[in-house]
Amino acid sequence: MLKLSSREANFSERLAALLDFETAQDPAVDTAVADIIQAVKTQGDAALLAYTARFDRVQVAQAADLEITHDELKAAFTRLPAETRSALEAAAGRVRRYHKHQLAHSWEYTEEDGTVLGQKVTALDRVGIYVPGGKAAYPSSVLMNAIPAKVAGVGEVIMVVPTPGGERNDLVLAAAFIAGVDRAFTVGGAQAVAALAYGTATIPAVDKITGPGNAYVAAAKRRVFGIVGIDMVAGPSEILVICDGKTDPDWIAMDLFSQAEHDEIAQAILLCPDANYLAEVEASIGRLLPTMPRRAIIEASLKNRGAMIEVASLEEACQIANYIAPEHLELSVEHPEHYLDQLRHAGAIFMGRFTSESLGDYCAGPNHVLPTSRTARFASPLGVYDFQKRSSLIRVSADGADSLGRIAATLAHGEGLTAHARAAELRLKST
Repeated sequence: MLKLSSREANFSERLAALLDFETAQDPAVDTAVADIIQAVKTQGDAALLAYTARFDRVQVAQAADLEITHDELKAAFTRLPAETRSALEAAAGRVRRYHKHQLAHSWEYTEEDGTVLGQKVTALDRVGIYVPGGKAAYPSSVLMNAIPAKVAGVGEVIMVVPTPGGERNDLVLAAAFIAGVDRAFTVGGAQAVAALAYGTATIPAVDKITGPGNAYVAAAKRRVFGIVGIDMVAGPSEILVICDGKTDPDWIAMDLFSQAEHDEIAQAILLCPDANYLAEVEASIGRLLPTMPRRAIIEASLKNRGAMIEVASLEEACQIANYIAPEHLELSVEHPEHYLDQLRHAGAIFMGRFTSESLGDYCAGPNHVLPTSRTARFASPLGVYDFQKRSSLIRVSADGADSLGRIAATLAHGEGLTAHARAAELRLKST
């Protein structure tokens, strides 16, 4: 792993270079995605069948065969070992309970002149959730995307998941059953995003698409934004650990591995004021790495984008963390609450030595779909609020039309919009 010190004269430049990563910007990827989207938009199911055969090596007679029935979802759930079923149900229950706290409700108030102002909150009609199915299967992603939508009151949740070689993952299908997914299709890649955005004879068009994917999925979501809503354009997984040097170094090494094993371009960074402790973690990494089944991926991730950074203090670590704005931030210190007010930018903050990031990925309750690539500076985790929208309510009384109309008319005349002004003035009381 790269070793840095905040005391270095060029530290800021080296840190910026380490973080430099833009999602879905490869021109070749973007060109390919544009062609796929156009084909699905114009050819519908025929294009879906062709791309599914080409990319996933799955050939079916008709597009309807791409759908996974509710009975098949239930059967997958039934096939799971009892312990696995219980774990999925427990995770789903915790995710559902947490997200119920996020529900927004309509409200209104009445002013002295009788004018009523308020906000109407409504759920989206139909959403699509993308579930990766390439390098690994992610039933947790099903729970994290579908459950908030259901809690929000979304009318219909459509799931798309690639099944390379025709291999269907029972965990993913069982998670869809538990989460209440309404319809599911064995389609992936940019073609699945296009189908959800524009609709085909088989797959209905949705209002919003959420869920992570590879560079092609990210590029497709970027392109269809505006036709539909999207949650975010997700980049590689990230973890930033701030440690005071007193946590078991094996724990921290494994926490770094937990994100590095996702992808060769995932990022794992450790900040600590204790140089000796950084050396201990490095030794743990060297000892534990050979035991990991995904060793090659972890090794490439740590080498390409990982770093150990010696800082002057934990307060400085918080300042650096705010600049990095990580997806996952572990605050592995004695009194994490003492530093919480200093941390402004992070997708999720894991407080204390026993709070491993992996618990958040699966079952703590908060959503694991988080802003990446420094977007935590302005973005938030996926939640119920992503599946609700707000409409303003305005009911002006006769007295209100008189008082507000004079204000509006004055401002409208100032902008040169005479019709706006006259519309307000026609409702004024006689002067």
